[in-house]
Amino acid sequence: MSEASDQKKKGRGRKIARRTFLIGSAVIVGGVAFGTYAVRRPIPNPLLQGLRKDEAAITPFVKIDAEGVTLITPRADKGQGSYSVQAHLLAEELDVDPHSVRLGPGAPDRAYYNGTVMQEGAPVAAWNDSWLAERVRGFMQVPARLMGIQMTGGSSTVPDMFDTLRTAGAVARETLKLAAALEEGVDVAELSTENGAVLLPDGRRLAYTTLASRAATIEPVTDVALRSPGEWRYIGKDVRRTDILAKSTGTEMYGIDLALDGMLYATVRANPGLGSALRRFDDSEARRMRGVMKVVEISNGVAIVADNTWRAFRAAEALDIEWEPGPYPASSAEMWEALSTALTKDNRDSRFRNDGDVDAALEDGEIISAEYRTPYLAHAPLEPMNAVVQVGDARVDIWTGTQIPNFIQDHVADMTRIDRDDVHIHVQPMGGSFGRRLEDTYVLQAVEIAMAVPDTPIKMTWSRDEDMTHDYPRPMQLGRARGTVKDGRVEAYDLDTAAQSIAASWFGRLMMPLPGPDVMIIAGAFDQPFAIPNYRVTGYRAPEMVPVSSWRSVGASSNGFIHDCFLDELIHAAGADPLEERIRLCHHEPSRKVLEAVGEMSGWDGPSLGENRGRGVAYTFSFGVPCAEIVEVTNTERGIRIDKVYVAADVGRIVDPVNFEAQVSGGVIWGLGHAMNCELTYENHAPVQTNFHRYRAMRFYQAPEIVVRGLENGDRIRGIGEPPVPPAAPALGNAIFAATGQRIRELPFDKHIKFA
Repeated sequence: MSEASDQKKKGRGRKIARRTFLIGSAVIVGGVAFGTYAVRRPIPNPLLQGLRKDEAAITPFVKIDAEGVTLITPRADKGQGSYSVQAHLLAEELDVDPHSVRLGPGAPDRAYYNGTVMQEGAPVAAWNDSWLAERVRGFMQVPARLMGIQMTGGSSTVPDMFDTLRTAGAVARETLKLAAALEEGVDVAELSTENGAVLLPDGRRLAYTTLASRAATIEPVTDVALRSPGEWRYIGKDVRRTDILAKSTGTEMYGIDLALDGMLYATVRANPGLGSALRRFDDSEARRMRGVMKVVEISNGVAIVADNTWRAFRAAEALDIEWEPGPYPASSAEMWEALSTALTKDNRDSRFRNDGDVDAALEDGEIISAEYRTPYLAHAPLEPMNAVVQVGDARVDIWTGTQIPNFIQDHVADMTRIDRDDVHIHVQPMGGSFGRRLEDTYVLQAVEIAMAVPDTPIKMTWSRDEDMTHDYPRPMQLGRARGTVKDGRVEAYDLDTAAQSIAASWFGRLMMPLPGPDVMIIAGAFDQPFAIPNYRVTGYRAPEMVPVSSWRSVGASSNGFIHDCFLDELIHAAGADPLEERIRLCHHEPSRKVLEAVGEMSGWDGPSLGENRGRGVAYTFSFGVPCAEIVEVTNTERGIRIDKVYVAADVGRIVDPVNFEAQVSGGVIWGLGHAMNCELTYENHAPVQTNFHRYRAMRFYQAPEIVVRGLENGDRIRGIGEPPVPPAAPALGNAIFAATGQRIRELPFDKHIKFA
């Protein structure tokens, strides 16, 4: 499953000094420690609040009482196995079975801030390991810590928590050993741990639960050594996910499954022109319908409160509503025109890649040019947006699946004028997200409704149509590229790419400023490790239209298609082999090994597989992960059939091989399915695609065989949730060209061809 370098296997075990541990209360390892007190000041352990005498909260991630051990897993689980991997990282050093202890996300707190996720916005390529690049990445962690940004996203859970959680587990383990030594009057050096207990020299076992009271009275032992890879029992092993039984048997309880005593049910209809107001509504018919308890006017819409969700849905359909028009172009045609006109000097947002002399190279050679387009895309998770909210005089409780719990706390506190500490977020498992739950609009709607029915739990659920029409989609993107070839090689590559700013749109909704350019407009293009002699990537910020948000793999999801497909065009014009020329151009050793691996896996000897058959290779470096894919297709009488996909990716260290393969395979299916069929088009300010009959995922019978290989040559731990997505569309597009000679430069492909 994985190929680990000898050097990587030689021990990540090392001592963590108390000084280092106190920088983050949990730990910051390998980052930049800035000299200001505000950054270095320890963050209080939130688990110490309200702790009973028989309980111990040795770190913010481990709580022990007489009934058992609780592992806090604060990165949200949206189906990607986040809770499980966090539990295994803690259990590796704590010496507990992650399947036999309690797991929970805990309450949101600054102690659980995510410093890694902010680094994705740094204007430096992840392969750049220069002193300046490292300083920039280190600085990006500072605002996350100062503001206590607890967020799940950007494939950051494993890289952000790999050292933190292992250290937290080791600190808890050594503190429990010290507690046992004090209780029994023995030397702590004579003690060891095993499966939730401290082992005494005479063979007796002291369960952690019996040591909680004593452990709570002593200072945590922070001078700890982490175990070497040779001692690992969970990391890098084929382990069973902690949630697999519940998710395989349909017994997992998601936010939408929650039921509380005395609960009422609600749904909403809001203006499909996002950001625009309600002009008027008539609720007379809805009020007469069975089960309807209340009609509530909310921001930009109307809510129905009823005695069950189905009756709320039916009553919402009966509302007669007139909306104000949306604050952006009404149709997709107008939006594409706005995007096209954004490619001017006045709208230039960034130019972080400008190697050689592109203008001179374009003057000297025959110019090859192309225009590529990618559409708006919905997140469309299977579980529609929902929240349960109860508002009292001095307390708010919210049960919902979210990736941004502390932002919700802030916004709800402002909205209700209730102290932030009295806004309690109970994070629930999520039935998918893909970035959708980086927003809190649905939660704020539920709070508005609950404020109108105080002291009563209100379960607000969006219909599927409401979910689709009120998504903040991935932005549409337009790329115009030019290039030249010389002596059978790629000589010049010039890409202008225009899109709305995801960061400006999202941070605007979070009421935070966005200083400087938005790297997401060019992510997956400017940061590719290719030594093209004349190489330029320019990002242009389009005007704000439909409010947009992060979608699985964010900017690289569009740029991976645009950048790699045009590179394939240049390689074809040069008469070079698509895989060999990519390898020749690549200056990043782990990336070259990934390209070589996918070629070896597929038995690559060129793009042709015979009459009506072909294969395409694509590579995208995103989220610090080099990922290469080869897609094989057959052009049948019924359309293009995707036969097989080979994927190689390098995350530095594979923590869970089984979940690694699952995440890679899922990313490939996600990327291919959307490239085949999916787009959001707009008429009268609203999406035309309101449900899955117009927004079709890949069908089971269309799913190809997927072969995955994980490499471990990188020098950092990386996440894998998003990197397999960007190469999928270009690999498919390049394969279609190899099989048919048709070069398709617009997604989705089914606008131009059929799929079998």
